[in-house]
Amino acid sequence: MMKVGITGGIGSGKSTVCRLFAQRGIAVYDSDCEAKRLMTEDVALQHAIITRFGADIYFDGILDRAKLAACVFSDAAARADLNALVHPAVLRDFEAWAERQTSPYVILESAILFEAGLRERVDRCVAVLAPTELRIQRACLRDKCDESKIRSRIAAQLSDDELCERADYTMVNILETDLEPSVAYLDGLFRQQTAQR
Repeated sequence: MMKVGITGGIGSGKSTVCRLFAQRGIAVYDSDCEAKRLMTEDVALQHAIITRFGADIYFDGILDRAKLAACVFSDAAARADLNALVHPAVLRDFEAWAERQTSPYVILESAILFEAGLRERVDRCVAVLAPTELRIQRACLRDKCDESKIRSRIAAQLSDDELCERADYTMVNILETDLEPSVAYLDGLFRQQTAQR
């Protein structure tokens, strides 16, 4: 099973690109969404998080996301510890999920594909890019937060230049209608590469 990683910074439109691939019958694994699920459902991961961050990080088995965010937001070591616990669990879950899929190839959607060490687990990588001001506008609208928060998140992520350098393919997302031909092209290419494996 060929695996394709789709990455990009906040507001770049990764989810829009993934939705277009899904409409073409391709199975998509949303690593952010699945990480949240695993932090609640995976008993071993839950135990590891409690061991590192304290029993009060969960209440009746429900993760206190605000408390965890407060722990890791300004503490790089705590954030690295959390990532070291969550990323392997996500990777194991993704690999098991991929084995169950029947689409010609599968997609792993991750904002931190490179940072989380997931690049080595996919055969191809697509970076979704967009102008910074457009990304800020989209993210502020979606997350209902102020511009400074989004700018700080953008500053903490890989730059578009770095993404371009590391990815196999790039896609610029300004208008969704312009994305559709790019998705169709890559879908055809990935199907062809899968058939040749």
